[in-house]
Amino acid sequence: MFIPVLIASLILSIKAEALVSRSQSYPSSQSAVLGPKTRLTIGNKVIAPDGFERSATLVDGVFPGPLISAQKGDDFAIEVVNELQDESMLLSTSIHWHGLFQNRTNYADGASFVTQCPIAQNHSFLHTFSVPNQAGTYWYHSHYSVQYCDGLRGPLVIYDPQDPLAYMYDIDDASTVITLSDWYHTLATILRYVIGNIADSSLINGLGRYAGGPMSPLAVITVEQGKRYRMRLISMSCDPNFQFSVDGHNLTVIEADGELTEPLVVDQLQIYAGQRYSVVLVADKPVNNYWIRNLPSTAMATYEQGTNSAILSYKGACKVEPATVNIAPKNPLVETNLHALINPGVPGIPEYGKADINLNLDVTNVNGTFYVNNATFKPPTVPVLLQILSGAQEASQLLPNGSVIVLEANKVVELTLSTTGAVGPHSIHLHGHSFDVVQSACDSTSTFNYVNPVRRDVVSAGDTGQQVVIRWVTDNSGPWFLHCHNDWHLEAGFAMVMAESPSDTRAHLNNVPDAWEQLCPIFDSLIPSQLGGEGLKSYEEATDISTLLHLPPPSLQ
Repeated sequence: MFIPVLIASLILSIKAEALVSRSQSYPSSQSAVLGPKTRLTIGNKVIAPDGFERSATLVDGVFPGPLISAQKGDDFAIEVVNELQDESMLLSTSIHWHGLFQNRTNYADGASFVTQCPIAQNHSFLHTFSVPNQAGTYWYHSHYSVQYCDGLRGPLVIYDPQDPLAYMYDIDDASTVITLSDWYHTLATILRYVIGNIADSSLINGLGRYAGGPMSPLAVITVEQGKRYRMRLISMSCDPNFQFSVDGHNLTVIEADGELTEPLVVDQLQIYAGQRYSVVLVADKPVNNYWIRNLPSTAMATYEQGTNSAILSYKGACKVEPATVNIAPKNPLVETNLHALINPGVPGIPEYGKADINLNLDVTNVNGTFYVNNATFKPPTVPVLLQILSGAQEASQLLPNGSVIVLEANKVVELTLSTTGAVGPHSIHLHGHSFDVVQSACDSTSTFNYVNPVRRDVVSAGDTGQQVVIRWVTDNSGPWFLHCHNDWHLEAGFAMVMAESPSDTRAHLNNVPDAWEQLCPIFDSLIPSQLGGEGLKSYEEATDISTLLHLPPPSLQ
């Protein structure tokens, strides 16, 4: 009898000590909060967020990158400094400020080969832009090839002192920003050649465990009984979507992708790559520890040994891992139940096909390469914005050929996107705008809603045979990327450029910085060894992982 009791006592002691160390180490994973005028240093560092050591591409040496915090109406001036050194990964970089409209500052959008050339090693670029009319939950990430899968991603929040839903919560600060990400033990420069990548783990606030790995620290989110918390969920995923829930607690959705929604109570929500939700969690349960669950859409994913999990810990609870049980959701989020809170309603005639411009995009997949209306996106050598500023105005003049759609100014656009033979679900993001989701692909019985649909900037396109319909107004001249936010799919060609009124772009833009003009000459002068990624060697390493591969570019063959 004594031996089993002793063993049980030791196990509880080990668990308690592990949780104490996690609780103590958690604040260090929350790096210093930065303001809207700041510097981001991009470099390499060996980290082990799930217990497996690997070199990564990071902002200020941390994963996820530091929170950038601002107030509604702030002006931004963010210098991106490239100090990358690890030649096994990409040595140039760019950063996209996901969800920010960049009205009149398309050149600061950060999308490589669409709005700028990448920032070369040992160079920098100052992003200056204003955000006068947006507030909510956003993020930033590399928009150069598959670089953000190697770690360059972080949260960005714009707080609204006049938030009309502030009465619903007590706490909304850096401690309630929750990042959700996938993580890979193999470098993205190798995995970009593999068709059908599967993440090794998923991380919450930069911490997690992988199947068969060590009992690595988990994120601990501390709450006080009786308080109400605005949890800002950010999916920084490169691939899977997640099913997010907190044992024993309901979540009230009040924001989707920077757009307030009518409050909606759920007990689980599915969040796709690039999406964000604000949810209010009321800490009204007994003082205890509760599992936070974030199940990825990968085969065989579980919660065993604390994988895909974090800990919600009430103040005063014992420092032990939760014993709460996962219960099947009774009230999961359905996208069509979300409704815009502010100025609901869709622009234009409220009937399918009756917008000023009606677009149909059909996405197909052939041997791992994606085609949108029979064109696969291959980054042009001259960014689309530079082409426009150099005089190109018509779709026939703009590269890449077949991947640029020119739209007239101040028109209502209705876009229908469907997938054929392109296994999903795919996460579709439009730069420069939010859009109304007229028809959701998440519900096969979904009807058209022109009265009060959800408004957002990332939407699921569903699976093969499904479609999504969105509407927006072309009131922001410039080239805007429309692409799958599964980064492996974007790399494989799943993208288009929406070029809004190119003839107006130069007049619409604020003064283009001289430093922006220099990005391309500097990048174009680089020799292959200065680009990083180890060229053909990375492809050869990919052949050891899978036989389903994308061919390397002709320059490496």
